[in-house]
Amino acid sequence: MALLLIDMVHSVLGKYHPEDSRKGCISNLDDTNCKEHPTIGGLRIGKPRIERAPNEPYDEKQEWDRDGQYFHYLTKWIHALSQTANVTKEVKYIRWAVELAKTAHKAFTYKMPDGSKRMYWKMSTDLSRPLVSSMGQHDALDAYITYLQLSATASALGENADLFTEIEEASQMYTMMPLETADSLGIGGLMSDAGKVAQLMVFYKLPLEELLLSLLDAAQRGLEEFLHTQTLNYPPQYRLAFRELGLSIGIHAIEETRPLLNKHPDIFKQKEALNETLAQLYTYLPLAKEIEKFWLLEEHQKVSTWTEHIDINSVMLATSMQPEGFLNIAIKP
Repeated sequence: MALLLIDMVHSVLGKYHPEDSRKGCISNLDDTNCKEHPTIGGLRIGKPRIERAPNEPYDEKQEWDRDGQYFHYLTKWIHALSQTANVTKEVKYIRWAVELAKTAHKAFTYKMPDGSKRMYWKMSTDLSRPLVSSMGQHDALDAYITYLQLSATASALGENADLFTEIEEASQMYTMMPLETADSLGIGGLMSDAGKVAQLMVFYKLPLEELLLSLLDAAQRGLEEFLHTQTLNYPPQYRLAFRELGLSIGIHAIEETRPLLNKHPDIFKQKEALNETLAQLYTYLPLAKEIEKFWLLEEHQKVSTWTEHIDINSVMLATSMQPEGFLNIAIKP
């Protein structure tokens, strides 16, 4: 079912919106080459409305429903393809992931007058122009960790991802943005990233301890700030399930990270600081089950905030309840 889903995503989101005057693959390859390289043109978001035309004025409210490409969606698909290669040992999934990473990085990254690099938040379907020029807070961080993961998985399968330039540029960009956030989905992302970084250290010997400490500290401070808002006490119609479930997925990542640290103490030089922050985050483990239990209730799945986002809500709930396939990135024997 997963492999069929991958083919479906490529055949639908690798082609132009049904209402677009342009037809065929967004990479402009012919059908045969498009099947061989389904991600080389990127993948569109899949929004209900066609993307904003070049001469059409920007409308923030309408932009949420318009098509295009999001970088942080593409990195999630790179992760999915990497995990698929991890399980199946079929290198075509790694090659597709690498082609997507290179295409996305080249299109979304641009140079500032001072020579530094930044990233657009949203691009047109054909990646020819930015639709939203601002930079997502964690997009560069997402890029950096995803590229490292992809390179590690590729190497384990005997492939060379050749992402040295992309990794270097992403490493410089993510340090320009603050890590800390009070957004539940963002906090969950930091914790999921921390879990990946810990695995990259243990299983692939990457020197990422400072980043791991920074991610855990930012997550801990952000989670405290988020809980002060009392959002989790609101009725379901005032809550967004997929954002909260992103947090619960991240908490599951922390649940896996502490035993990893204890099992491989020789890898970590700053064990005391790591253990202290992990111990604080461990106190929030029951929160994941509370969020899952809340959104499993049938009456809570009848409110508009659930039904209007039913696809992503369902996927996030399933991932939170069975998170290993998403969180565990080490190559399987």
